[in-house]
Amino acid sequence: MPNLKDLKNRINSVKSTRKITQAMQMVAAAKLRRAEEAAAAARPYAERFNAVMAELASSVGDSDSAPKLLSGTGSDKTHLLVVMTAERGLCGGFNSSIVKIAKAAATKLVSEGKTVKILTVGKKGREQLRRDFSDHLVGHVDLSDVKRLGYSDAQGVAENVLTRFDAGEFDVASIFYSEFETVISQIPTEKQIIPATFEETEDAGEATIYDYEPDETEILADLLPRGIATQIFTALLENAASEQGARMSAMDNATRNAGDMIDRLTIQYNRSRQAVITNELIEIISGAEAL
Repeated sequence: MPNLKDLKNRINSVKSTRKITQAMQMVAAAKLRRAEEAAAAARPYAERFNAVMAELASSVGDSDSAPKLLSGTGSDKTHLLVVMTAERGLCGGFNSSIVKIAKAAATKLVSEGKTVKILTVGKKGREQLRRDFSDHLVGHVDLSDVKRLGYSDAQGVAENVLTRFDAGEFDVASIFYSEFETVISQIPTEKQIIPATFEETEDAGEATIYDYEPDETEILADLLPRGIATQIFTALLENAASEQGARMSAMDNATRNAGDMIDRLTIQYNRSRQAVITNELIEIISGAEAL
């Protein structure tokens, strides 16, 4: 049984930890507001851009003149998985949930005889994937020095991917990230970006018919690289909001657990102290009776 000094030191240690988790929770809450606003502001542009690209892609179809980014290489032998996680931990299962679906996808592709290459964005994902898929890692993008995500950061990742595609290093590329819903709900998501895929909008049947100048093929050739960068930027913003939401929730739980532990240790300390005082009184009374 620990003595009173050990219990007191442990209580003080847990109190210090609770102060740290409370501070981290407040910082995460402040960052979450900015990250959530940035993600929400990017969604209308991304949705509208996706609708325009979907219309252009449908008009081009499977013609021979379709850009390679849209039609693909004609093969799906080699897959590039772009796994986007956080640079820091202490955010619950945020990083692990993204890595989990990436591992599942990689394992499935390998079992089908495909070649898998992994590009990581974020240190935590690379650390986890290195254990089981070290031979498949082909690159890493470090964003640890980035204080606030910008479109230029997404362009850097997109240029990395497009350069590899132009060099013939892969046939299909997919990104893995976490889509932000609420503070306690983040959805790990997989999305194919090469060959480019676009979801049809609900009002596609009522869409206005446009004549494009130059033709759709030329426009797509110019817009597709920008579309990939836009999709990556949206994913990075969703990831940033999800990370702060997960960290806020994790630090809130840690603060509550620390408080519960302090209460239990305080009760144990008081009982031990009471037992010590009782023993001392018994010894004093017994010594007095012996005189």
